[in-house]
Amino acid sequence: MTKHTTRLRRLIDDPKILVVPGAYDGLGARLVQALGFQAIYLSGFQTSASVLGQPDVGYLTLTQMAARVSALAEVADLPLIADGDTGYGNPLNVRRAVREYEKAGAAAMHIEDQTFPKRCGHMTGRHVVPGEEMVQKIKAAVDARQDADFVIIARTDARTTRGLAEALERGAAYHEAGADMLFIESPETEEEMRRSCAAFQGVVPVLCNQIEGGRTPMPGVRVLEEMGYALALFSLGTAFAAARGIRDYLEVLASEGDTRGALQDMVMFDEFNKLIGLDEHAELERRYQTP
Repeated sequence: MTKHTTRLRRLIDDPKILVVPGAYDGLGARLVQALGFQAIYLSGFQTSASVLGQPDVGYLTLTQMAARVSALAEVADLPLIADGDTGYGNPLNVRRAVREYEKAGAAAMHIEDQTFPKRCGHMTGRHVVPGEEMVQKIKAAVDARQDADFVIIARTDARTTRGLAEALERGAAYHEAGADMLFIESPETEEEMRRSCAAFQGVVPVLCNQIEGGRTPMPGVRVLEEMGYALALFSLGTAFAAARGIRDYLEVLASEGDTRGALQDMVMFDEFNKLIGLDEHAELERRYQTP
């Protein structure tokens, strides 16, 4: 069977853009696979919100994220791209993070050049470390991986405070250090998006982070592919949709005293059990039952 890391590299190399939605728990991972997507993304933003109920400002630890990587990898037979924040410290910490993510089942991870504490890439108030420091982190990540197909993605947050030109310069340096893919975070116009792709056309693949309500335009997958992006992350929308659904359900319960008015927007009991694998569980019970 082809390794998830190898599958992901082939998907990235395919001329067709790879569309990767985010999920933050096993249920979301099952839905991503059930709906036919070819890879899955785990973001620190979603994990911080779901696990801690806190914003993405550097509260999550390596062990918390690695545990969530393992949980998603266990239920979805898809290559998993995981958010590695700043690498959780210096280059030696990055080495450990890569090893932990690999052991947990990730096929790729991205590391960003923010200072600590970091912030979501579409928030203001972000600052970046010197480019030379990030270069050493990328070298450490490349040296640490056990599987040569494990994808190291270098993210730069320099656009917001230092401009696109520096972000592209950093991207080139990070690729030279060994990064397999570049993540130029939060370009603010379609022209900047095109420049981000053109700068690395035929050199190294570039991904785009699509966040509903974020700093980057959302022109649609076909346009992103035409621009030259190899991969489109729809990183946070599942959490936004879930929050809206839960809030709407609770509002009906609070205002009406029952949930009959929310039934049309819900998955019912039997369908939900099927989604989370009850049928497979029942089959296992039959297989191993005592005579």
